[in-house]
Amino acid sequence: MEKPAPEILQTKQHFEILDGLRGVAALAVVTFHFMEMAYSDYSKNFIGHGFLAVDFFFCLSGFVIGYAYDDRIAKIGVLEFFKSRLIRLHPQVILGSILGLFAFLFDPFGGHPELYSAGKILLVFICSVFMVPFPVVTDRAFNLFSFNAPAWSLFWEYVANIVYAFVLCRLNRQFLLLLTVISAVGLCFVGYRTGNLMGGWGGPNFWDGCARISFSFLAGLLIYRSNWIIKNKLGFIGLTILLALAFVMPFTKWNWLTESFVVLFYFPLLIALGAGAVLTNGLKKLCVFSGKISYPLYMTHYAAIWMFGNYYASHKPGTGQLTLIIITGIILLVGVAYLIMEGFDIPVRKYLTERRKKTLES
Repeated sequence: MEKPAPEILQTKQHFEILDGLRGVAALAVVTFHFMEMAYSDYSKNFIGHGFLAVDFFFCLSGFVIGYAYDDRIAKIGVLEFFKSRLIRLHPQVILGSILGLFAFLFDPFGGHPELYSAGKILLVFICSVFMVPFPVVTDRAFNLFSFNAPAWSLFWEYVANIVYAFVLCRLNRQFLLLLTVISAVGLCFVGYRTGNLMGGWGGPNFWDGCARISFSFLAGLLIYRSNWIIKNKLGFIGLTILLALAFVMPFTKWNWLTESFVVLFYFPLLIALGAGAVLTNGLKKLCVFSGKISYPLYMTHYAAIWMFGNYYASHKPGTGQLTLIIITGIILLVGVAYLIMEGFDIPVRKYLTERRKKTLES
């Protein structure tokens, strides 16, 4: 008879609608990045607030980390918690860095790798693999991680996980509420100062990312610990529509206020509703698939985005052709993410988990 998995390796039942919404948010990010390359004026971008999906990810992460680890991190220990998070997250960090490096060196539509020495390119790659911010590549708009731009949010996710393991897991709800309120003020300040909540991804706006992760992660954790779960019958489709509305809302002169409202109140409400919504059997497989593919899609799509950006700059396709390219690109990237999930992510994580299990049992 097979031994039960050690408590460290045991997982809890998922909130499947929240998993599904994570996939919707990942699709919004990919669509936003395509559109961003073509329309630098976000008021002309139909999904101009798609970047707010990252704040939704952060809030969802706080909720899920609290749910998964609050009652057992003291038993498994900080080191094993970090191992669990690295096995879950880091294989895609490495793969995204490799794909980004290839796109940088062999982009058929442009780019200037010849302007950078081999040593500098290697250093940028190593920093990307080990999640060390290094915003030095001009061609990549001084992204924190030049070969895989979305990794900036993973950097802050790692920071939040470290703070959770050493501090937040021990805080009572009152202190957590106080920190959440303080971080809300900080987020509003960032929005007012910059006019939006888009920062965190590059050298010049590095600390904006701290404000974004601080509030949303704490808010998600607070929702879980306060049991602010709202029973409802909106279902996956209803909540998908509500989530999408945040990404397609129009730009106004009060942009920083509307974005702050969405992050401070609307996204936490959606998390509470998603945790309490009823999932119909017919959509269960879709939600599970959406949740599984969300992270591979998010972490591997940007190599194609850089190439698309260079193609658009050099070829200037018309609206009809542009629409076809973007729709086809999104479909292809979802397909690639599925292959990566099945051929790389799941096998690698399974292998690492089995190695860890044997170590724990020995």
